Amino acid sequence: MTGYTMLRNGAVGNGGQTCMLRWSNRIRLTWLSFTLFIILVFFPLIAHYYLTTLDEADEAGKRIFGPRAGNELCEVKHVLDLCRIRESVSEELLQLEAKRQELNSEIAKLNLKIEACKKSIENAKQDLLQLKNVISQTEHSYKELMAQNQPKLSLPIRLLPDKDDAGLPPPKVTRGCRLHNCFDYSRCPLTSGFPVYVYDSDQFAFGSYLDPLVKQAFQATARANVYVTENADIACLYVTLVGEVQEPALLRPAELEKQLYSLPYWRTDGHNHVVINLSRKSDTQNLLYNVSTGRAMVAQSTFYAAQYRPGFDLVVSPLVHAMSEPNFMEIPPQVPVKRKYLFTFQGEKIESLRSSLQEARSFEEEMEGDPPADYDDRIIATLKAVQDSKLDQVLVEFTCKNSPRASLPTEWALCGAREERLAVLKLSTFALIITPGDPRLLISAGGATRLFEALEVGAVPVVLGEQVQLPYQDVLQWSEAALVLPKPRVTEVHFLLRSLSDSDLLAMRRQGRFLWETYFSTADSIFSTVLAVIRTRIQIPAAPIQEEAATEIPHRSGKAAGTDPNMADNGDLDLGPVETEPPYASPRYLRNFTLTVTDLYRSWNSAPGPFHLFPHTPFDPVLPSEAKFLGSGTGFRPIGGGSGGSGKEFQAALGGNVPREQFTVVMLTYEREEVLMNSLERLNGLPYLNKVVVVWNSPKLPSEDLLWPDIGVPIMVVRTEKNSLNNRFLPWNEIETEAILSIDDDAHLRHDEIMFGFRVWREARDRIVGFPGRYHAWDIPHQSWLYNSNYSCELSMVLTGAAFFHKYYAYLYSYVMPQAIRDMVDEYINCEDIAMNFLVSHITRKPPIKVTSRWTFRCPGCPQALSHDDSHFHERHKCINFFVKVYGYMPLLYTQFRVDSVLFKTRLPHDKTKCFKFI
Repeated sequence: MTGYTMLRNGAVGNGGQTCMLRWSNRIRLTWLSFTLFIILVFFPLIAHYYLTTLDEADEAGKRIFGPRAGNELCEVKHVLDLCRIRESVSEELLQLEAKRQELNSEIAKLNLKIEACKKSIENAKQDLLQLKNVISQTEHSYKELMAQNQPKLSLPIRLLPDKDDAGLPPPKVTRGCRLHNCFDYSRCPLTSGFPVYVYDSDQFAFGSYLDPLVKQAFQATARANVYVTENADIACLYVTLVGEVQEPALLRPAELEKQLYSLPYWRTDGHNHVVINLSRKSDTQNLLYNVSTGRAMVAQSTFYAAQYRPGFDLVVSPLVHAMSEPNFMEIPPQVPVKRKYLFTFQGEKIESLRSSLQEARSFEEEMEGDPPADYDDRIIATLKAVQDSKLDQVLVEFTCKNSPRASLPTEWALCGAREERLAVLKLSTFALIITPGDPRLLISAGGATRLFEALEVGAVPVVLGEQVQLPYQDVLQWSEAALVLPKPRVTEVHFLLRSLSDSDLLAMRRQGRFLWETYFSTADSIFSTVLAVIRTRIQIPAAPIQEEAATEIPHRSGKAAGTDPNMADNGDLDLGPVETEPPYASPRYLRNFTLTVTDLYRSWNSAPGPFHLFPHTPFDPVLPSEAKFLGSGTGFRPIGGGSGGSGKEFQAALGGNVPREQFTVVMLTYEREEVLMNSLERLNGLPYLNKVVVVWNSPKLPSEDLLWPDIGVPIMVVRTEKNSLNNRFLPWNEIETEAILSIDDDAHLRHDEIMFGFRVWREARDRIVGFPGRYHAWDIPHQSWLYNSNYSCELSMVLTGAAFFHKYYAYLYSYVMPQAIRDMVDEYINCEDIAMNFLVSHITRKPPIKVTSRWTFRCPGCPQALSHDDSHFHERHKCINFFVKVYGYMPLLYTQFRVDSVLFKTRLPHDKTKCFKFI
């Protein structure tokens, strides 16, 4: 209050102070007005200047609010957008530049890596070269090491004893002779080839006593045998014929023994000698019973137990057909299975031991005590009871209508002539053979004759008497062809015979026919069997079969043949990998010297098959273990892994030992040069082909100016001695493979068809595998067989005009098959393919295999073939019926089986994996 009063008083009291206050207020207003003027005038001007010179701020001296030319004023409103775009583009350019620099950096790094990889590759190449050198050195060292441990196998040195060397010390008793103590193995090395020396009987005194027919037949077969040698110094075996003699009483045992010991190579005890006594008559006596043969083997048809040395001596069949071969047309057929009589027996016993019926003892009582010496009376009573019962029609005669033939004591003598006995046996399903009542008589010529005749006409032998020694019993399985029963089972014979099924009966009859034809029918078969038994016992392999020497016809090769696209194009069928190696032969039979017991058993006892009797083929047949004519199969193994596709993996899994294989084409031709050249050209580039053998069947040689195509493999033109269709199956020595493709010169097959057929054959080596199928049919109105070429759902033949088969069948066809069949082929100039189908089906008891043909079989436009003639089919009808008579039955078997690839005619995309298997 005091201050306010003072101020107020001062103001009132002081006029100067009031003026100053007013002046101060006036200055404040002026300053405020000036400040407002500057803000309102100068600030807008300055802002306008900077706005007009913003885009040109980097240019010196340019006014901010300078004038704009043209449309620049219009673009001012897009300045901000353009600035943003420019900033975005600038940013992208910066990023791209950064990426470019980054890529350049990566490229530089990769270039460095490439250089490093190149250096690494060079180093790896150097290392690989060093490794190859190391491997080569290692292989060389391994071979040297193996050569040291297993030196190269060479033939052993031939060990020949001195001429007067007696060899091993003699056994204590003569009956103790066996191979290990009575046979000199040093004369029979494995590689010797089993040389056999045959004495000329005419040079010795006992030769004058021999039956002329027997002596002549023996000498003829000895001259033709592959093992017989004229050099006695290298012989492994010495064979002499001592019988049959015309007058046994004139040749005393002491005289015969003296003559035997005087043989040039007898060497004091006769080791490695075989004394053969061939019986041509049923009443042949036991010529060598009281003759000391030392260590010599004895081969004859009559043996006593005290004389026979098991595993050393041989029981041989009688020599019925001395100088002539059997007439197959007179042999009855093997069908129908059942004949008029269930069983037959005709015989008379001249001298017997004590009769069992005279003793008041039953069978059971006799079996409890000592066995009776003779059951023949009880056998007579039992067989008569069966005949009287009329349950089955049987024929038993114990008394001959005419005088019985001479026989040994206790032996049942033969009745009537041979023709009469055969007439009865042809009506018999079974033929009873009662062994001698004396158990000491193991076999007699009469009993062997009964066995021979029964097998000849197809009557199944029923042998009563288990003590009997049948021919070659230690190597032949007689249970497959005959019934051998103890005499006490005579009351059960009728039941046993009725219990056999037709199929079993037919199998036994067929096996019996095989045994008779192979081992007993001729002098050659008997002599060959004797040598085969001894050779098998001492484990010497058979000599190779002599092949047919091929006489080559010189010819000129022209330019290289082109490849027909139709032949080589496989279409949509993927055949898998192909073996494209150069021609090579099949491996030779390497197991000749290492045959096992199983192989020997198969070769001797499997049926039907003459393999063991005849020499080996030079190739290992490599057939399955159940093949009927070879014992060299290795059996089946489990199917293993593999890429498949070529057939060899499947074949190897089935037990074969050929990892790779080729085939030989055998082409028969006759004066059709143009057709032949076209067919040969179609083989150009064919995989698996080893060689082509052209069998020139015409006596007229090919033209000298004829140019033969060059197909990449050898073409061998073989000249034949005569025009014969049998030349197609000759085992030419130029055929170096096991597989043969027999093909006509007008056949038209694609490469894929041939390849597929060959791969199928590798899995079925014992069959005929081919393309054109045929079948046989029974003509009811005419009661005969017919050849049919119409299409049907089954087949029984595959024509060899385009078929694969094993070379072994060429040996069998040319050397083993009955000559009558080959003669029929030459007569008609036809039917050779049917004959081959008969042979293979007879041997294997299997039908052929047909492979699907994707192309036409015959050559279009080729000249007319023989098969187009109407007479062609009539001749083939006759051939089939004739072959059936020769074999005794119809061996052809029907089948509805055909082999295709799994994807045959199956459309699949190309990106799908294809397979190649068989169904």
